Amino acid sequence: MLISQPAKLARMAVLGACTLLAQVPCSAQDTKADDVVATPEEIFDEIWGGFNDRYAFFELRGVDWDKQRETYKARVNSKTTGEELFSILSEMLAPLGDAHVNLVMKGDKKRVFCAEKTARFEREFPTGERLKQFWSLVGGTLEARGFGESVKVAKVFHYRRNSDYGYLRITDMEGPKKKALDKGLDQILDALQDTQGLIIDIRANPGGTDDFVYRIMRRFADKKRVGHYKKTKKGPGEDEFGKLRTRHFEPGGDVRYAGKIVLLQNDASYSAADMFAMLMADLPHVVSVGEHTNGVFSDMLVRKLPNGWKYTLSHQRYYSAAKVCYEGKGIPVDHEVLNVRADLETGVDPVISKALTLLTEKELSPR
Repeated sequence: MLISQPAKLARMAVLGACTLLAQVPCSAQDTKADDVVATPEEIFDEIWGGFNDRYAFFELRGVDWDKQRETYKARVNSKTTGEELFSILSEMLAPLGDAHVNLVMKGDKKRVFCAEKTARFEREFPTGERLKQFWSLVGGTLEARGFGESVKVAKVFHYRRNSDYGYLRITDMEGPKKKALDKGLDQILDALQDTQGLIIDIRANPGGTDDFVYRIMRRFADKKRVGHYKKTKKGPGEDEFGKLRTRHFEPGGDVRYAGKIVLLQNDASYSAADMFAMLMADLPHVVSVGEHTNGVFSDMLVRKLPNGWKYTLSHQRYYSAAKVCYEGKGIPVDHEVLNVRADLETGVDPVISKALTLLTEKELSPR
């Protein structure tokens, strides 16, 4: 599908200058001085081979990659235009259903394709205006329960509180540098330190970086723990991966929070937000409300084609501390409560309501 929503574009920030390429006539043989002249067939082979060697999830995504080549290579010849080739490649990539699979074409009609399947939450709130109404609903629900005005800190945090509980929304898992991030977290957690419980909201969070997630996790960790395992696809064999690597997190930072936490997540919680949900799920003082996260963990490997186009793919398998891979499935939720468009009519966010109910319990119930 073509990407138009700002949140989806944010997830492609890794592409960098590819979204700002010079405007030139568009054909499969488009070149600049530093590009190599290539035929449409060669470009097809380049991208198919790149995925064949490095993509990590053909079996998990249920895609026969050899069959895709057989089906779509037959439609490419020396006279295939850039527009036609882009459409053919997009059709070949679409069944992967992977938000980290992207294709970017430069030219007068610059196009961006993402293989992501639209999240259920995004179908319920498909426009910027609907999403604005949703967050207004969230704010109204909190205010009705005695929460004060929202305070924005370090660009990506919004927090508020009532006499008993705190609320923290994280809009992105990247943005502020370490010093600003730490200062912001100190301010927020100091203001919420005497609360009996905290709601952390990562719904509709487009993701960011692992480093950002681990920087935040220090504030909620109870002890040193395995955060995740990761291995990288190195070659065309189904099991041709590099060494399994381990990353830990442990308590850190000047101000930490040890109280009860309810995490709000949904299927529009992507990438680094998936990671955050996975790490939080291992903490004994945390339960989750909403629905499973999106399930797209791998970093995006960026490749440039001979004609100047760029593509990205998922080349890593991430595993939880229990060595479970949640790619394509997302992190499961303890208490399933779905946001639907009808919530705008009732004027109450049922996910917030459920979270507040859980916080009133003596002990958090996992389900």
